[in-house]
Amino acid sequence: MINVASLWNSKDEGLWKKSMENYWNLIKQENILLEKEMERLVPANINNLGENEWFEFLLKQYFKWKYTAPNRYGSTTKHLKAYKENNRLGELLYIRDRILASGESGDIGNALTVTKEIKGLGIAGASGLLALLFPEKFATVDQFVVKALRKVPGLPERELLDRMNPESLSLQDGVILIRIMKQKADELNNIFKTNYWTPRKIDIILWAIERKGYLITG
Repeated sequence: MINVASLWNSKDEGLWKKSMENYWNLIKQENILLEKEMERLVPANINNLGENEWFEFLLKQYFKWKYTAPNRYGSTTKHLKAYKENNRLGELLYIRDRILASGESGDIGNALTVTKEIKGLGIAGASGLLALLFPEKFATVDQFVVKALRKVPGLPERELLDRMNPESLSLQDGVILIRIMKQKADELNNIFKTNYWTPRKIDIILWAIERKGYLITG
């Protein structure tokens, strides 16, 4: 077995790739199909959605992917449904256009700020949408990522991590966490001479290993 601290400093690409298997082992069977669909998201397809299609995508796919607990899904979608109930789908579509533009630019703070404008999304929810659309630039941030990174010795951001509230991340927290994961992805690509690693893949690994507590290597 290997913990997150040992993995973080490993230069064994096979070990890193094996650690990604933990993620799929933790996904409930009934959510696998949706998970696969979310993996295939591309900005061009989202850009082609009309007002109702964009709303339905958020309601029936993204929010369902992000908020797997029924009570959490219910509370967050209550805010989202207000767009349709109040005939404000045009406003929601305008946010979509700005998300795509800010995500493409790679400006983490601006992209999170814009995406968080969608009612029902906090920093964690905003980061998830950006990570699915732009996996090479963004990562999902949540309590599990924070808790995992706190176990990595020697991180320059350690004091900042210790000051975070894992269950209520601020915009600044989100920026810091995404930068850490992007730096790690860049580092792995440099070590392994590849472009395979992305911030999104790093967040998958951190989430899974923190949920499980360790990686079985045998």
